[in-house]
Amino acid sequence: MALFHSLSDATRLAIVQRLARGEARVADLVAELGMAQSTISAHVACLRDCALVVGRPQGRQVFYSLARPELMDLLAAAETLLAATGYAVALCPTYGTDLAAEVVQETTERAR
Repeated sequence: MALFHSLSDATRLAIVQRLARGEARVADLVAELGMAQSTISAHVACLRDCALVVGRPQGRQVFYSLARPELMDLLAAAETLLAATGYAVALCPTYGTDLAAEVVQETTERAR
């Protein structure tokens, strides 16, 4: 159940959604999400501990990416299920509304 716990936080979902577009450093995530470095680092550590994110060291920097791109399929399936049962929610209403809509649309198109 660590998987679902790690995805239960809006900030971690925003990080996952950002990393779905490509790797990023903590500094990049701080700039894009507008949160403190310590907050982002703690959330990235949680995602890393749950094996959802991996780091690629390059010199003094670490570039993070999704360990399993299939994670986005899981999130899309969850969103589709919630929509079908009348409990539709955005994957991340603050940061990921556009991506959530794209994921749901792609999933719906694949199902047709």
